[in-house]
Amino acid sequence: MSGPDEGIGGDAPQAIRKLVPGKLVIASHNPGKVREIRDLLGPYGIEPVSAAELDLPEPEETGTTFVANAELKAMQAADLSGLPALADDSGLAVEALNGEPGIFSARWAGESKDFAVAMRLVEDRLTALGPDVSRDAHFVCALSLAWPDGHTETFEGRVDGTLVWPPRGDRGFGYDAMFLPLDSETTFGEMNPAAKHAISHRADAFAQLVDAVL
Repeated sequence: MSGPDEGIGGDAPQAIRKLVPGKLVIASHNPGKVREIRDLLGPYGIEPVSAAELDLPEPEETGTTFVANAELKAMQAADLSGLPALADDSGLAVEALNGEPGIFSARWAGESKDFAVAMRLVEDRLTALGPDVSRDAHFVCALSLAWPDGHTETFEGRVDGTLVWPPRGDRGFGYDAMFLPLDSETTFGEMNPAAKHAISHRADAFAQLVDAVL
């Protein structure tokens, strides 16, 4: 978690700002992410509205980390909408590929956002490294909550696992169908949403957010 700014001259950190019930912009144009975040927000009296519904533009993701990109997206959505905004930046990091695709996970799917192509690219890169290559991987999710005055609270979650081929399951989105979480026999692509929400990187980050601001 990246906490609030510290006071001048080494003063104690400011208290974490709480999120009150009401409208919250989900700063994403990815329907799968919006659906998962809506489901997670359901019990907390929050009224989520997506950036796409508000016709907000997608910012250029110029950050070099998941946290930086999440904060960039959340701050733009909050500034343009005048509402608190929650942004997610997440992706797949493959150990044998030096953490790729990482923050470029969506870009590996190309202009058409075809994740079948992206998964095949990951598999081809691993295959090229030989039959004994490690297939260890993890998903990372940074969730950033921003207010129109520029204040942000950011939380980072992770889930570890291995990659399977061929992909399994038509649930989920992105790289879910090739990701097998540790201690699981089903990929994220095979799991029902409730099972995935219980263990995912997004659920990990969201649990931290709930504890801190809700």
